[in-house]
Amino acid sequence: MDSYADKLNLADFLRESVIRSAISALNFPSGSRGLDAGCGIGTLSLLLAEAVAPAGHVTGLDISPDLLYYAKENANKSTFSEQVLFKAGDVNNLPFEDDDFDWVWSVDCVGHAPGEPVPLLKELARVVKPAGIIAILMWSSQQLLPGYPQLEARLNATSVGIAPFVKGKSPKLHYLRALGWFQAAGLIDAKALTLVGSIYAPLSDDTRSALISLFQMRWGAPKSELTKEDWEQYQRLCDPDSSDFILNIPDYYAFFTYSLFWGKVTI
Repeated sequence: MDSYADKLNLADFLRESVIRSAISALNFPSGSRGLDAGCGIGTLSLLLAEAVAPAGHVTGLDISPDLLYYAKENANKSTFSEQVLFKAGDVNNLPFEDDDFDWVWSVDCVGHAPGEPVPLLKELARVVKPAGIIAILMWSSQQLLPGYPQLEARLNATSVGIAPFVKGKSPKLHYLRALGWFQAAGLIDAKALTLVGSIYAPLSDDTRSALISLFQMRWGAPKSELTKEDWEQYQRLCDPDSSDFILNIPDYYAFFTYSLFWGKVTI
């Protein structure tokens, strides 16, 4: 769990500017009360708390007690510890009353988790006041291996690279169809926005560590799904101990995108 929490910390470091842009686009009112559904280690809950400070409040919800332990530790180190509360619970059955919050937000959870997204959105809407916002933000693409588009395309097509969308699922369950989910859940004024995070040399030590972790999180060790040549090239480019490690090139540039979908609860 320590190792996984470290990876989440690195991921949050890498995407912080994108998350801040998403929060800015949603323009949550100062002093409002919100829910971070699937909060993980709580880093993003603290960014939300900062956005609605000083009178606002954010509740972070996660099903993992281990991750909530780290969330509480992170909050204790933050100046916004009084503006956040972390609670164990399942996004499929929220432990809150109707109309408890002004808004709900979920990153890489609702829409990415197994199961039907529409009932999940309806459950989120249940706890939000009329005219309140429901927002989901999802990792939607990346280009991390500049100069090797064919290899990266094949990596992205592996079972890990394409997760959580798997073979046999309806096209309507793909996360880029989320506007349809919002409509089916009875939400109104649905909107979408794609945000881009750029990374380029020279890379700081923290950025290098975050990218190394990202290679593993996005693609794992897909040996069985690649040709021998592709597997060897993947190892050569993505192994930090390789003389051809791609983060060592002086003109390294990469980007990733997050897609934001949001709508309002009917009045």
